[in-house]
Amino acid sequence: MRRILNNAVSLMVVVIVLFLVIPLPTFMLDVLIVVNIALSVMILMITMNISEALEFSIFPSLLLVTTLFRLGLNVSSTRLILSNGGNAGIVIQSFGTLITQGNIVIGVLIFLIIVLVQFIVITKGAERVSEVAARFTLDAMPGKQMAIDADLSSGLITEKEARLRRYKIQKEADFYGAMDGATKIVKGDAIMSLIITVINFVAGLIIGVVQGGGDINSVLQVYSIATIGDGLVSQLPALMISTATGMIVTRSVSDGSLNTDVVGQFKAQPRAIMSTGIILALLGLIPGAPTIPLLLVGSGLGVGGFVGDRRMLAARVAEEQAQIAENALPEQAETQAVSESDYYKDINNVYSLLNVEPIEMEFGYSLIPLVDEASGGKLISRIVIFRRQYAQDMGLVIPSIRLHDGASLGTNQYIIKIRGEEVARGEILVDYYLALEPENPAGEIDGIETIEPAYGIPSRWILPENKEMAEIYGYTVIAPLTVMLTHLSETIKKHASELLNRAETLQLIENLKKTEPDLVNDVVPNVLSYANLEKLLKNLLREGIPIKDLEIILETAADAASTTHDLDMITEQVRAALSRTITRKFCENGQLRVITLDAELEKKVLSALTKNEHGVYMALSPEVVQQIIAQLGDLRKKFAELSQTPIVLTSQIIRVYLSRMISQFYPDVYVLSFNEVTGSVQIQAIGNITLQPDPKAGR
Repeated sequence: MRRILNNAVSLMVVVIVLFLVIPLPTFMLDVLIVVNIALSVMILMITMNISEALEFSIFPSLLLVTTLFRLGLNVSSTRLILSNGGNAGIVIQSFGTLITQGNIVIGVLIFLIIVLVQFIVITKGAERVSEVAARFTLDAMPGKQMAIDADLSSGLITEKEARLRRYKIQKEADFYGAMDGATKIVKGDAIMSLIITVINFVAGLIIGVVQGGGDINSVLQVYSIATIGDGLVSQLPALMISTATGMIVTRSVSDGSLNTDVVGQFKAQPRAIMSTGIILALLGLIPGAPTIPLLLVGSGLGVGGFVGDRRMLAARVAEEQAQIAENALPEQAETQAVSESDYYKDINNVYSLLNVEPIEMEFGYSLIPLVDEASGGKLISRIVIFRRQYAQDMGLVIPSIRLHDGASLGTNQYIIKIRGEEVARGEILVDYYLALEPENPAGEIDGIETIEPAYGIPSRWILPENKEMAEIYGYTVIAPLTVMLTHLSETIKKHASELLNRAETLQLIENLKKTEPDLVNDVVPNVLSYANLEKLLKNLLREGIPIKDLEIILETAADAASTTHDLDMITEQVRAALSRTITRKFCENGQLRVITLDAELEKKVLSALTKNEHGVYMALSPEVVQQIIAQLGDLRKKFAELSQTPIVLTSQIIRVYLSRMISQFYPDVYVLSFNEVTGSVQIQAIGNITLQPDPKAGR
C-alpha cells in the first residue's frame, strides 16, 4: 500500500493518458471534473500563502500534470457530448445552464470573455513575467555566488550555510527556468480549449441535424449548453491555474504570505485610505452621481483611515518618548565622569590608560544599534563566527576586539585601529542597502554613490524598497552590518601578522605540545628560538599563508635551521613544505592563473641580489623596477575582470625579495614560487613581464 502511495503521481499520469483513449462513464467524469476544480482552487490558495516561490518548487511539474489532466477530461467530455446526444454529466449540464440562463448568445459571449481574459491578460502576462524572471535570475547568479564567497571568507556564514545558499540559488535558477517553459503549456492549453469548444459545437450540430435529423433549434439548445458547460468546467480551473502561475512568478521573497503583506502594507498608509474615502464622499455629493454607494464606501474608507492614522500617531509619540529617555543618558554620563575624575586622582590608576588594545573599533552614534545586543545588534555574534572561521582557516586566534562609540566621529562613521593606530575608516547608512555595481548592469538604480570600503568597488546606497529591483538589474546587494563586518574582517586579515605576539606564539606552542610533546621539546627553543619562530610565523601570515599546520612548520624549520640561519631561507623551505595548503588557497577548479617573469628578467633580478651585514637585499635599478610595476599594473586589470587574486609565479630564490618589492606598490598581489605549487594543478599564464630594452642604449 505504501509503495502505491509513493508512486501515486506516476500512476495518475498514466491514468490521465488513458483518458485520451478509454471512454469514461458520466458519473466518473462528474467526479473527476469536481476533483479538477478542487485541485485548481487548492493550488491557487497555496500560491497566495507562500512567502517565496521555492516553497512550492514542484509547481512547474504540477502545472504540466494538471494541464494534461484537464485535457484528458476535455477529450472524455467531448466523446460523451458527441456520442450521447449532448449528455456529458450533471456537472457540465449545470454549468452550461448557469451561464446561458436560457439565452445561448449571452452564454457564448460570457464564455468567450472568460477565455480571452485568461489567454490575453493572465496567460500572456504570466508568460512574459516568467521569461524576464528566468533571464534576470540567471544574470544575477554570479553576483550572488560572489556575495556568498565574500560572506564565507569573512566568517559571516559557515561552510554548511554557504552550501545551503548556493543550493538555493541553483534551485531558484532551475525553478524560474522551468516556469519559463511551463507557461508555454498554459498558453497552449488555452488555445486548445478554444479549439475543443469549436469542435464540440460544430460537430454537435452536424451530428444532431445531419445524422440525427433533429430540429436545428432544439439541437442548438442542447449542444450549446453542453459545449459551454464543458468549456466552462475546463476554463475555470485553467483560469485559476493561470492566476496561480502569474502569482508565483511575481511573488518576491518576504516574511509573510500575500495576504499578510497586502494587509500590512495597506495599514501602513492610513492617510491614503482616508483621502480616498473623502474623495468618494465628495463625488457622492455631485448631482446625478450614485450617492448612496459612493457615500457608503467613502465613509467606510474614511473612518478606517482615520482610526489607522490615530494609531500610527500614538505609536510615533511612544517612540519619541523613548528617544527622550535615551537622550537623558548623557546626564548620567556626566555624573559618571565626575567619579572617573576622582578615580584618576590616584596616579597608579593612570597606568591602566597606557594599555594598547590589539584591535579597536569606534563607531558613530547611529551605528550603536548594530553593536548593542540589547537593541538586537548582531555585530558581536558575527565577530565570534568570524573568529572561529579564521582560526579554522589560518590557525591564528584573533584577540578580543574592543568596541566603543567615538565622540569625535560622524554619526554614520566608524574607524578600525590596530595597536592603537587607525588603519581603516568607513561610513555606512543603517537604513539603506549597499548595491555593488556590476560591469554591465541591466538597468540604473537610484541611490547615493559611494565606494565599498573593504574592496574599493563602486557602489551606491539604495532604499530597501529598491533592493529587489537592484538584484534583478545584476547588483550585489549587501546589508549595512555585512558591509561593516566585511571591512573589519578584511582589515584583520591584512594586519594578521601584527596581531601575532610572543604570548600568542607561546600559546600556539603549548597547544601543539598536547599532541606532539617530543617535537616541541626537540625544536623549541633548542633549534629554533621563540623569537625566530614568531618571526617565521609572521612572515607566513604577512603573505596570507595559514599557520594551522604547526607540526609541519616546526619539522621543516628544524631541518632547514641545520643548514642555514637565514630566516628568509627557512621561511621559503617552510612554504615549500606547505605547498598543498598554498595550492588549495590560490587554486580554483584545478587551475592556477598566474603572471610569469621572462627568463632575462629573472636573471636580472637574481644578479641584483646583494648581501651585506644585515642580510640579502635586491638592488634593482629604478628603471627596471618601474618596468615591472607598470606591466604588473596592466596585468592586474585582467585578474580584476576574472574576479581572481593576482598571482606572480617565479623561482624560489628570488620569490621573497620580489614579493617585498611588489607589496610596496600592490599589496593585493601574491608572489608564489614553483616549489609551492603541486604538480596536479594546471598553470595558466595570463601574462608575462618582460625586460624592455633601454631606449638610451640605442643612441
